[in-house]
Amino acid sequence: MITLHHLDQSRSQRIVWLLEELDLEYEIRSYKRNTETWRAPADLKAIHPLGKSPVITEGDVTVAESGAIIEYLIETHGPGLKPAAGSQARRDYQYWLHFAEGSLMSPMLIKLILDRINSAKMPFFAKPIARNITKRTMDGFVGPELENLFGYIEDYLGQHTWFAGEEFSGADIQMSYPLEAAAARGTLTRTRPHITAWLDRIHERPAYKRALEKTGDYGFLSS
Repeated sequence: MITLHHLDQSRSQRIVWLLEELDLEYEIRSYKRNTETWRAPADLKAIHPLGKSPVITEGDVTVAESGAIIEYLIETHGPGLKPAAGSQARRDYQYWLHFAEGSLMSPMLIKLILDRINSAKMPFFAKPIARNITKRTMDGFVGPELENLFGYIEDYLGQHTWFAGEEFSGADIQMSYPLEAAAARGTLTRTRPHITAWLDRIHERPAYKRALEKTGDYGFLSS
């Protein structure tokens, strides 16, 4: 039996979705964030030393990190969600599977931190200084980088239905969190019609809907 150690409002939601796509038997062990720090609870460290989610266990196997979990589950239980070896679709699949966290999530996380600095309580004389620093960082690096990344994704989805060509795959599941987070936070707008259409397509998948029924609506934090 597969056990998903699921943290509320986190990346582990996409693993629930994958498990539903694969039609596997599994159980969800849920954990709640600390309401003040939004950190995962300490008892997750009993599952993995970093104490983060998602983590899955299956027998004596423990796998952490979303991309590694997706690769493990597809390799072990659902090779149909991975394109054929040696194909361009397979190369695209591998690329986007790593792009989601390797390229896209870092500037998104920096933006989230900058936004929180801007809204944080601080002495009145410190606010102009903090806002000047965050604005320069956004204008000089984070904003342009995100525009470049989202433009690149938009161009790709203008030529392909899914992230591994014309067939749905694990790469779409991996890319779902950053793109849904960007849409929810207002980083994406309707000026990205191909990304928006892709989001509409994943939201219509029966397995995606079943995953939400299992866990409820979820937010988009930095876990």
